[in-house]
Amino acid sequence: MKWVPKHIDTLLQALVEHLYLVFSSVGIALVISLVVAIATARHHKTYNTIVIVAGMLFAIPSLALFALFIPLMGIGAAPAITGLTLYSLMILIRNISLGFQSIPSDVLDAAKGMGYGTVRRIWEVELPLALPFIVGGVRIAMVTVIGIATVAAYINAGGLGMIIFQGIDQRFPEKIIAGGLMTAALALSTDYLLSSFETYLRRRSGRIAA
Repeated sequence: MKWVPKHIDTLLQALVEHLYLVFSSVGIALVISLVVAIATARHHKTYNTIVIVAGMLFAIPSLALFALFIPLMGIGAAPAITGLTLYSLMILIRNISLGFQSIPSDVLDAAKGMGYGTVRRIWEVELPLALPFIVGGVRIAMVTVIGIATVAAYINAGGLGMIIFQGIDQRFPEKIIAGGLMTAALALSTDYLLSSFETYLRRRSGRIAA
């Protein structure tokens, strides 16, 4: 390994760019998904329609989806973040909605009986109980987007995919290995951290519900 020690700064820059793509897209999708999930959690027809539409978007190949936005946004991070946000929506909407749907009706009735208004009930009762599902959705979305974001290098969005594709173009295995290992390490560490947090929240929400 001769290239990696001499180009640590290049790898770190690519990692920062990759994290920017991931956090920006999942963050935007999380805000949208929370609003949609809260509004449709108990309106099954609307929820099913939204999930079907989001699923259709998720089925579009990543490079084709990114290309759809190039005429409007040009190349770079903007079309990549837009596409990655759309990929995150199906995962997050489904998980967050399941979280709100799983709350026992007697808990909601008790909150209403105690004089909780809609906003207060959502914030103090429903959201804490649904939080494990939300974190679970964020975990799946982030791990998925970390992988898909490498393809965004094709439209000059930066990230670890740039290192991988440079290695392919230059027939330079060390770059391919370095970019691939960093992407895998990022995905695995993200999955581990969020999975541990999700487990903690499930135990905590179980005690609250009890």
